[in-house]
Amino acid sequence: MTKILLVGCGKMGGALLAGWLNRGIAAADVVVVEPNPVPDLPAGLRQVAEAAAIPADFAPDIVMLAVKPQAMDQATPAYAGYAAQGACFLSIAAGKTIAGLNALLGGSAAIVRSMPNTPAAVGRGITVCCASATVGAGQRDACQSLLEAVGEVGWVADEALIDAVTAVSGSGPAYVFWLTECLAAAGEKAGLDAALSARLARATVFGAGELMRQSPDSPAQLRKNVTSPNGTTQAALDVLMAPDGLGPLMDRAVAAAARRSRELAG
Repeated sequence: MTKILLVGCGKMGGALLAGWLNRGIAAADVVVVEPNPVPDLPAGLRQVAEAAAIPADFAPDIVMLAVKPQAMDQATPAYAGYAAQGACFLSIAAGKTIAGLNALLGGSAAIVRSMPNTPAAVGRGITVCCASATVGAGQRDACQSLLEAVGEVGWVADEALIDAVTAVSGSGPAYVFWLTECLAAAGEKAGLDAALSARLARATVFGAGELMRQSPDSPAQLRKNVTSPNGTTQAALDVLMAPDGLGPLMDRAVAAAARRSRELAG
């Protein structure tokens, strides 16, 4: 069985841990490094507060780096010994490049850089990964399996594309939440009770997302299915699909997020 060292057990680390356990990974094969108490740890799963307290007989195959990006430089070097032993490092830290992590781990580590998103908390996430040249096929498969515990997984060969991934899927849930807020506010301005309008917006976004997930049709086709010629939906889409509508606005938003991702990566 794959032995996993989970470094950091906040919201994303906790979601991953829950997903692994739900998929049958044995608690005895996981050690969590987290200074704060982790609730509801199953029997047999060990938690330690720092790297120095990891049991000496525990040799991880995968070291999952799930600490906050701003703490990564300080936390990572303590695990460099596992790189020398052949462990693969799977990072979910935004803005931390493979080269930057490699420098912290001794220079020859096997590293998979990944960008998950927050729907992982309910098993509906999507994660995109990029592997260093030192990652073996078995290590890549193991990392994919761990990440699939919380949703879909994709890969890119060019690490520079992680910035675009961050802008689309990493930050994307916030765009959807803001769309829901705006839809609710617009409904209220049109005369709906605030609570009802919020309920309508939330249920509509959730339902449309689930329909899109289950349907074999493209989003474009699903949009057309809702739109009657010269009907109410078409009147709204004439605004949203105008030259200064949602399309160009989303282009600018994604470009801004990708630019900031590059800046954070240095």
